[in-house]
Amino acid sequence: MTDRKRTALDWQDVRMFLALGRYRSLSATARALQVNHATVARRIQSLEESLGDKLVERRPDGYRLTPAGEHALQVAAEMEVAAQNLSRPAIGAPDTLRGLVRINAPPALAQGFLLARLTEITATHPGLDIDLATDLRSISLSRHKADIAVRVGHAVDADLIAKPLGSMAFGFYGIAAQCDRAERGELPTFVGYNEESGDMPGAEWLTRHFPRSRIAFRGENHIMQAIAAGNGAGLALLPHYLGRSLPGLTLCTLEPAPPPRDIWLFVRRQDRNVATIRAVMQHVQDSFKASEGLFSA
Repeated sequence: MTDRKRTALDWQDVRMFLALGRYRSLSATARALQVNHATVARRIQSLEESLGDKLVERRPDGYRLTPAGEHALQVAAEMEVAAQNLSRPAIGAPDTLRGLVRINAPPALAQGFLLARLTEITATHPGLDIDLATDLRSISLSRHKADIAVRVGHAVDADLIAKPLGSMAFGFYGIAAQCDRAERGELPTFVGYNEESGDMPGAEWLTRHFPRSRIAFRGENHIMQAIAAGNGAGLALLPHYLGRSLPGLTLCTLEPAPPPRDIWLFVRRQDRNVATIRAVMQHVQDSFKASEGLFSA
């Protein structure tokens, strides 16, 4: 296709391609943009004809970008940012911030902490829309699946800007009867991660330090584990911000506990000065700063 004559770009073609690059499937792209599959396919073909390059390849597990497609995705994302900046002032006052900011975070951190804080900023900025999604494992900001990612662990991606949000300490939580048993020296019963999430740091740490203990209930994230512990299934190793926030849980004096883990905010370099993204970043940083005591041991 590289020898075909290039034609003028259609922004709607670019918009469809950008969404396909994020979601990697026609169905997910069609749902996100509220169009049908045929429209997405037609727009992608139109963009390929305009650029004179093959941008995507269909695979059994979805769509994969060609090298030309990866380059086009980066440029398309920059076009999107430029279009957003044209529609609002560079410095956003409360009544001028308009647009969608997509945030990705681990399930417990999203549901147990960020959710309540992010609703505050939508009240302050009525034109600001928030899309909060959850993943246990890191998603790719380079694919533009999110604008901001909040992650627990080491900052390792040199292509992104990483901002420290604080540290997360852990403890064992459960109902009083479960805590009493463990504190009397009986072998504790735990709530832990399910098999699919057995490689998570907390799961590996618990197995290593309490090899003889039974895991009576398994859940895929800390929210599920906290609910199970609150219903008496066993003790759950939880971040303090969650154990202290949910009713029915008691902090047990059970040792040892794992070391605190760092919390980071990630953003693409080219997005750091987008007014909406910058405002949400600052709000998230301020929220963690104000809640340091909730996270510490």
